[in-house]
Amino acid sequence: MSGYRLRAFITLVILLFTCGPSIADDIVSSWSSVQVPPPPALKTVTVDPSQTALLVLDFSKSTCNMEKRPRCAATLPTVTKLLTEARSHHVSIVYSTVPNGSIQDSPTALAPLPGEPVVTSGPDKFFRTDLETILKAKNIQTVVVTGTIAPGAVLYTASAAALRGFAVVVPVDTMSANDAFSELSTAWVLAHAAVSVSSRVTLTRSDMINY
Repeated sequence: MSGYRLRAFITLVILLFTCGPSIADDIVSSWSSVQVPPPPALKTVTVDPSQTALLVLDFSKSTCNMEKRPRCAATLPTVTKLLTEARSHHVSIVYSTVPNGSIQDSPTALAPLPGEPVVTSGPDKFFRTDLETILKAKNIQTVVVTGTIAPGAVLYTASAAALRGFAVVVPVDTMSANDAFSELSTAWVLAHAAVSVSSRVTLTRSDMINY
């Protein structure tokens, strides 16, 4: 090895050992050094009621209450208002429950009306349900996703809808989780996921949705 190449090799080794820890650390060991990115932009949305469905995911009186999950309980008036407005504009409404759950356990203000369909699944409400069939039968092009838990039903169902070609609207004030970070991370992932998802997802607030 020539003197030049040897010096270059030694320099490279020194750089690797000098910079190595910050590059090689896994995300858990470097957790405290990670800065929270700026929040994603929220956008005003106008939807066509005849081609829009509001998905009301996994709200339950037994869990969505001030004692067990206060962040969920705090969203109920906002979700109720959005649901009322959607119905007044003849937007299709679809509910979901978790396995072993019951739609009869829905908060009173969010209870489904006769004829409003209910699907039952885990986090992805398209998985092993007829949700896609329900939406396509109504010529739905846009889904507005509300629900709890944010990093579960909201994240997975919104992503699955985007991957199926639907335009997805997520009002961040109508999704909840056990803690604020879970809601934050859900919003960030939906805004910055693979282009096939994020390009079809619009983050907004319930009062920024127009019909």
